[in-house]
Formats: sequence, C-alpha cells, structure tokens
Amino acid sequence: MEDSCSVSSPRRILSLSKKRRASVTFQDPDDKSSRFGHPGEHGPKPSEVYGFVGSITTVVATAIFLVWAYLPESWLHSIGIFYYPSRYWALAVPTYAMVTIVLALGFYLGLNFMSTPSPTSLNTIYDEFSREPTGFEPSMEGDDQPIEPISDIGIDRINHLMFNDVK
Repeated sequence: MEDSCSVSSPRRILSLSKKRRASVTFQDPDDKSSRFGHPGEHGPKPSEVYGFVGSITTVVATAIFLVWAYLPESWLHSIGIFYYPSRYWALAVPTYAMVTIVLALGFYLGLNFMSTPSPTSLNTIYDEFSREPTGFEPSMEGDDQPIEPISDIGIDRINHLMFNDVK
C-alpha cells in the first residue's frame, strides 16, 4: 500500500497542498518574548560571531601593521616597543602576496587555454551531446502545432542567419 504522504506526480502534489489550510498569524507588538525570531532561537549564529571577530581582528591587525610600518623607531621606543621585525618586511610581505596572486591568476588562465580546443577544431562545434535534426512532419489539425524535437542548429544555418542578411 502506498504511503499517503508520498508524492509521485504533480496531481498528487496539488491534492496535498489543497488539504492544508492557509493560516495567517499576527504577532503582538507588546509581546517581548516573540520579538527576536522563533522561540528556542536565542543569540547570534556562529557564522555571525566569526564574521564579527574576523572583521575586528582585521582592523586591529591593519592598525598595528600601519603603526609598525610608518612610525619612526624613536617613537616606537618611547611607547615601550623595542622588539619588532625589520622594516624590510613591511614592503616585502605585501609585494610577495601581490606577485603570488598575479602568478596564480596567470597560471589559472594558462591552464584554461591549454584545456580549450583550438578554434579550428571540430570539437568546438560537435561533441557527444550534439543532436542532429530529424525529419519532423507535424500534422496540421486545427491550431495546435506540436513542438519540434530538440536538436542543434547547424553551423551553416547559423552563418546564413548571421552573415547573409548584412547589407
């Protein structure tokens, strides 16, 4: 016997949706307990907390980097900072990061060019999913005309449509 909740056809889906009654609920604006979401959902989501902590950490790290990179050594010594990396790294790390990103993008583009067939290859026109048009003769009974079967449009027809009507 088939389960009454199983859905196997569009008609069954419609019949199941008709069994449900539409209900509209309005929340009481004076009710403090239902102000934030559903009951049982309290506090922020972990992804929101991680995003907030990450953004604050980024701002603090950027401020520390800028103070280290641009303040003179005498000012750093006067506020009690005596141990810090060489100023060479203030230029080297961002430069290395930018060069690494540019090289990765270049490598990615090169891999895409290597895996793409040449423009003269027939693989750019035909592949294993190509469908040749079949002879389709629709019966012209009344105004109902069936849809033609799915097929690819030949390159000669595309060229004729695109380039022969140019004046």
